[in-house]
Amino acid sequence: MKDDQKIPGFDERIPELDAFIPNLVELYQGGKIDAWEDMESIVKDFFDAPRMDQMESLVPGWRKMASYADRITLVHVMCVFLGMYMLPEFSQLSSPQQQLMKWVILFHDIDKFHIHGKKDTMHAFRSGVVTANRLPALGFSFSEKYPELIRPWSEYTNQAFIPGEGDGPPTPDNQKLPGILEGIEQLFGKDTPAALIVKTVLLHISLHVDEQYPTPAPLTMEEAQLYIDSELFPLLRVMMLSDNEGWSMFEPETRARQRRDTLAAFGDVGKHISWFNP
Repeated sequence: MKDDQKIPGFDERIPELDAFIPNLVELYQGGKIDAWEDMESIVKDFFDAPRMDQMESLVPGWRKMASYADRITLVHVMCVFLGMYMLPEFSQLSSPQQQLMKWVILFHDIDKFHIHGKKDTMHAFRSGVVTANRLPALGFSFSEKYPELIRPWSEYTNQAFIPGEGDGPPTPDNQKLPGILEGIEQLFGKDTPAALIVKTVLLHISLHVDEQYPTPAPLTMEEAQLYIDSELFPLLRVMMLSDNEGWSMFEPETRARQRRDTLAAFGDVGKHISWFNP
């Protein structure tokens, strides 16, 4: 990651949320949060109306994300934060990488809908678009070309899907990933903080890591090797490990299985990459 660009501090922009997450960790490790209902109650109390207004002003779309199915995605995102903070893979990241991951978790499901009976297979791409559009306002650096490229890139990325058959959901069109990823670098530069955040959000459901939850359009091994470089790899691994935690935090057997399988999937990718250090 380029170290000549300052990463806007998560604790500076959203201090109350930054303090809330360690408190969740303490409550969880102390046995005071041991069921989804416990987490749900605490999260709903924290995100009262003024807090929701504050979050919406910082991250437009936050209120919509939280509106589905009695705030289920909002609770999930907080569980993802909780799980990430307890991961050894997160503690092994550098301080700048940990800062990036906080922003990644904040945005990873920002444009996800949660409607019973429907799968939101395109939310990673849409959330990546929202992220790319919002990071400059949060203080992240961007290129001179950003103002002229952000709209066409957003439209291209949002349309990068293959329609489903019949009533089936669309799937990401991975053949358009080269143009999407190149566009991110044109918007923010190569391996800059903003570029890495957007790429991690965009690809956060791109690998097949759980047999019980099929990935809409998993990358082939060749694609994974091509698109997941040494800068992105540790961030994406923490993202996908944390995302699993967000749903299985209170199911020990599922949690252990998902962690094992996710690490194995990344291990398989890493075996074919010279810089990989397991």
